[in-house]
Amino acid sequence: MCGIAGIAMREGATPPAEALAAMRTALAHRGPDGGGTHVAGAVGLVHTRLAIIDLATGDQPLRAGAAALVANGEIYNHVELRADHALATATGSDCEPPLHLYRRDGRDAAAAALRGMYAIAIHDPEAGRVALLRDPFGIKPLYLAEISGGIAFASEPQALLATGLVAPRVNPAARAELLQMQFTTGAATIFQGISRVLPGESLVIEDGAIAGRARRAALPEGGPEAIEAEAALARLDAALADSVAMHLRSDVPYGLFLSGGVDSGAVLAMMARLAPRPVRAFTARFDIAEAANEQAAAEAVARATGAHHATVTVTEAEVWRHLPAIVAAMDDPAADYAIIPTWFLARRAAEEVKVVLSGEGGDELLGGYGRYRKAMRPWWLGGRAPRRTGSFDRVPGVLREASTGWRAGLDAAEREAAGGGRTRLMAAQAADIAAWLPNDLLGKLDRCLMAHGVEGRTPFLDPGMAAACWRLPDALKVRGRTGKWLLREWLSRNLPAARPFAPKQGFTVPVGAWIEAVGERLGPLVAAQPGVAEIAHPDRVVALFRGIAGDGPRGFAAWTLLFWALWHRAHVEGASTAGDVWDALSARG
Repeated sequence: MCGIAGIAMREGATPPAEALAAMRTALAHRGPDGGGTHVAGAVGLVHTRLAIIDLATGDQPLRAGAAALVANGEIYNHVELRADHALATATGSDCEPPLHLYRRDGRDAAAAALRGMYAIAIHDPEAGRVALLRDPFGIKPLYLAEISGGIAFASEPQALLATGLVAPRVNPAARAELLQMQFTTGAATIFQGISRVLPGESLVIEDGAIAGRARRAALPEGGPEAIEAEAALARLDAALADSVAMHLRSDVPYGLFLSGGVDSGAVLAMMARLAPRPVRAFTARFDIAEAANEQAAAEAVARATGAHHATVTVTEAEVWRHLPAIVAAMDDPAADYAIIPTWFLARRAAEEVKVVLSGEGGDELLGGYGRYRKAMRPWWLGGRAPRRTGSFDRVPGVLREASTGWRAGLDAAEREAAGGGRTRLMAAQAADIAAWLPNDLLGKLDRCLMAHGVEGRTPFLDPGMAAACWRLPDALKVRGRTGKWLLREWLSRNLPAARPFAPKQGFTVPVGAWIEAVGERLGPLVAAQPGVAEIAHPDRVVALFRGIAGDGPRGFAAWTLLFWALWHRAHVEGASTAGDVWDALSARG
């Protein structure tokens, strides 16, 4: 896991050295173990390294002939690529095989061979081009900006802003998405002039402009296949074992984010089967009684597998102390309150490990969310598409203008997800995998872990897992009111202590209770922020913070405005994130 950036100018121009240096500095938190720079002609690449594989000789940029590569992520099948393609590599780096495959077979063939999470930039001077590649699920981020005389790209938007070549101007359409859904969709970002390289996309830059694009799908084509439960269980077991084995490849210590849920429990069960030593597991809990803590369930499965288990208690005081820094880490914003425990878990995990596995992707791949059950039903039986109502639709009158068009990006994702023989369930899953997964869950995981120099790995988001699970019949995913049926059945046989069919409390962060306790003080500060005053009535914001009193929609809307106030301070106004939430919101200038 690392940070990458670069500038590709028109022929005859030179990438500005100060801009390359600014991007490298801005990405230093992603790669605290070193870095490097490549400048040749009109192209400059920079890299900051978090050393995970080949600690001795894996520094980047990596070179082969005149070509140079920088990469963020892990190529899990690098051993097989070397053997199967008879690649003569100079290092043991997992990121060197893609460079040789690109030179031999071209961009698309190289991308198709890769199994892992990655954002890769390759400068090919002989062809006069830069190739950019992003993994199909969008686990690793990559952003683009058109600048005067060329294209700049980076692992994070803040690195592009740090150059001064792009101004921090808010995209109103993306802001509306964020306020109503807590994430944004598609290629456009919250910043005007900065776009995402889409999941699975590979593109070519020639003479300072984008000259071609291609896309690699994350999911197999077709509708459900005919398979019986026992055969499906055997296939799931083989695919999960293969994926976890790949994700355990590391030259540094690794661990697991363990909730009381099915997904991380399944990963733990397989890690315990395959790992040569006890798994280090980390669980978050909250310090108030009404919070849905998963500590007891996590402790039970940790004991059953012999895992070394650490519990991180997230307190209200610690949240207010660190919230400005937590929000600032989300430069591509997702107002998902799960950023809070994820950030604290990453901070604790960094004391023992540099790699953490997690269960992200299990719900999307195997049909775990309750909203999928609603999507399966026809409209006359109460079926409906997810997220038809936005957060501020539930608390009308707070925003200055009624938010319209905020669902356009999600509508487009749903249209693209439908058809091709997919069931209603598969279409709802595919829309989440295209829109929500990369731009909320995976963005949260990437930024919160990278803030502490920890690499996050997601074994469910693997081509082998997708091949094994995506086209399962609906009945093996959802049975009655039970989602992820097949995974639960597998876990009941492999780790009964997880009690996968027992009713689950769910994991919620008590932001409403925290805000309610300080609402009288917090509301006026949030209402006075420029980013909030621009979009909301200050008096109604103050009233919102005073009137939560256990009202879920009001508490969620208040959290979203608090997030936006802190985010706007950090990334648009350029304010310091030092100090606690009161310092951040009281400071001026």
